[in-house]
This record gives sequence, structure tokens and C-alpha cells, in this order.
Amino acid sequence: MIHNLGHLEESTLLIVMIAEKEDAYGAAIAEAYEEQTGHSISIPAIHTVLKRLEAKGLLRSEMGVATPERGGRRKRIFEATPYGYKVIAQIRENRMRLWSLIPKLKI
Repeated sequence: MIHNLGHLEESTLLIVMIAEKEDAYGAAIAEAYEEQTGHSISIPAIHTVLKRLEAKGLLRSEMGVATPERGGRRKRIFEATPYGYKVIAQIRENRMRLWSLIPKLKI
């Protein structure tokens, strides 16, 4: 079963896929989301989306190492699953097919 994703979920999944592994944690993903979309998102909101994507099997996470910058606290690091890549590829394919059907965009 392929999941339907909302815009925020899709964008977040793409950002996790783009991110270097050590930068795929909540605050960095929220920052990248703002850089890429021009819209801000709160840390709690991005964590909600990340948990939802993980529950759908599109992401997995693990606890990173403790760092002095975080007062010894560990970050939860996310990465896309093979299923996540399959879903995003299907979304892209469907979107490209629909875009190609717009008569005024054909050259």
C-alpha cells in the first residue's frame, strides 16, 4: 500500500533524504524546511511530522551520540527507509505525469 502524503509530510521526507545523516534531526530539518520553502515551522510541529512519517514506515530513527553543545543530550537522527524512497518515487512519477498533461505547458 502506498501512502498519500500531505505537502508538509512530503517536503519533510524529501528534506530528510537530502540531509547528511548527522544533520537529519528535528532542529536541522526545521531549519532546512524554512530555507527550502520560505515558510517557518516550529520544532514541535516538525517532530510531529517526523513521528507520523516514522509510524507510516517511511522513516526510521535512532538516537545519536551525546554532544557537549546540547549539554550531553542525544539527538534523534532520522533516515528514509527503502519504502520511503519507493513512495517518494511514485509521488514524483505521478506528479510528472500530471504536469505533462497540462496543454498550455507543452512546448
